[in-house]
Order: sequence, then C-alpha cells, then structure tokens
Amino acid sequence: MDKINTQIYNGEIVAGSLLIPESRHIAKLLIANADAAAWHQAIVIDNVLQKRSPAAAKRQAKLIKNRLSLMQPALWEMIDQGSNDVATQAALAAAVKHSRLLGDFMDQVIRVHWKTFITKISTTDWNSFIETCIQKDPVIDTWTDSTRAKLKQVVFRILAESKYIDGTRSLTLLPVSIVPEIKQYLVKNSEEYVLRCMNVTP
Repeated sequence: MDKINTQIYNGEIVAGSLLIPESRHIAKLLIANADAAAWHQAIVIDNVLQKRSPAAAKRQAKLIKNRLSLMQPALWEMIDQGSNDVATQAALAAAVKHSRLLGDFMDQVIRVHWKTFITKISTTDWNSFIETCIQKDPVIDTWTDSTRAKLKQVVFRILAESKYIDGTRSLTLLPVSIVPEIKQYLVKNSEEYVLRCMNVTP
C-alpha cells in the first residue's frame, strides 16, 4: 500500500518574498502562454528579472511561476497591469495559496494579535507558531535552524511588503483593507482560505 503524503507545509517560500517587479514579468509570460524557449529567452538570455546569475533567475522564476500557476489568468492580469496596491495584494494572494506556512501564520497569529490587542509580532511568535506546525506536520522538525530563520525572514518581509506590518524591524501591526478587485476575484473563485488569511485585521 502506498504511503499517503500527509505533508502540509513546504519551505519553498524561502526562495523569495513577494517580488512584485519580477512577478509582473512572470505574469506577462503566463498571459502570453510562453513556451519553454520563450521562458529561457526571457529569464536566462534577456535576464528580465535582473538577477546576478542564471541560476538565481531560474530559481525565482520557478517560485513565482509555481505561485501564479495556482491562480486564474484574471489574477495574472492584475499583477501585470494593476496599481502597486493591486499587484501587491494579488501577489500576496498567490503566495498564501502556495504557502500554507504564510497563510496559517497570518490566520492564526496575526488574527489573534488583533483580537487580543497585541500590537506587534515577534520572533517568539514565530518560534511558537513553528512548534504548533510541527504537531500537524512532523516534517518541519527536520528543518535546520538556519532554514527556519530564513523562512521567518521571508514571511516577515512579505508582511512588510504587503503592509500588514510597518517594517521588519519594529514589526508593528497595521490594519489592512483588501482592495475590491482582489476581494471580488477571491470570492468569485471560491478562494475561501486565501480570503480568510488576508482578512485578518478589524
């Protein structure tokens, strides 16, 4: 009998935060239905992501493509053509769908902080959250301390980029309203989990 894969969390988010300028380029390629040759031309030859090495460019392109591929073309267009606020929340929605680690931290930690009037998040919050996640997914217990620290760094940076916190130093919570276009997309496409994770502030 095959072993059922019960893994809930993955560490892929370690490869990058929201990467808005890069996401706009990847969204364009997805909208154009680019083939493998066109991807190679854009990412490696033309270096549209402006990375220092082809390996770094391919790694980030893969991460963003994996995120955006979970969403419909309507969201790609919002990332490609939308204002900074729209593109940022669209990229966040895709990142939440791609990373349960990010989504659950928002849903379980930030939401509770708002309800209990705790105005900042902390490294202690992250460590406690990871311990809770281990109970659900023992694979996390095999992650090194450096991996966990890098994951925290990326998640906190995403929260800062999307204005859920005012920066990665002070970590003070900010109220967030989901922009109408993003909310409409999430409702229309039955993205209840993503909507709940993003809708954590009063």
